[in-house]
Amino acid sequence: MEGKLVIISAPSGSGKTTLVQFLLGRGLPLAFSVSACSRPKRPHETEGKDYYFLSAAQFREKIDTGEFVEWEEVYQDHFYGTLKSEITRIWNRGLHVVFDVDVFGGLNIKRQFGDRALALFIMPPSVAELERRLVKRSTESPENLARRLEKAGAEMKRAGEFDIIIVNDDLDTAMKELYQTVSRFLEDQQK
Repeated sequence: MEGKLVIISAPSGSGKTTLVQFLLGRGLPLAFSVSACSRPKRPHETEGKDYYFLSAAQFREKIDTGEFVEWEEVYQDHFYGTLKSEITRIWNRGLHVVFDVDVFGGLNIKRQFGDRALALFIMPPSVAELERRLVKRSTESPENLARRLEKAGAEMKRAGEFDIIIVNDDLDTAMKELYQTVSRFLEDQQK
């Protein structure tokens, strides 16, 4: 079997992580790509399950040696990225890779892997609904909320560069559409 990639990208608050977890629980031959980051590990997080935790210096070293498929410096010294070794690890298990990745990282992966990758954009029903979801989380300061909404606007403008757009205005409908789309992609690749 030749390994494939399923890229799921969306603005923060669009339901991307919920949809990825749903997809992983459906028995498809998929495994989750664990990202690397340079922020400190939070108490509830596990190394190698939630993230690969690196110092900013370690992250820069891996950038310099070409070990990332994609990476981004979100804030000064706060890096996130996908290690090439993570894709290889999953493919060596005979599985396809599923990514929960930001819009720009998702587009970078799609550019590198072409038809081996299916790039899905999860669209919120509106910016107002996105703001409501982010406020409901109660995890954002007003400044961070404004920054996330500004970034979301820029990300939504890139939706047309993805293979498929799934509007998440009804979670059950979005789950069904996601499952059917990914199942077809994986089946088509095995013929």
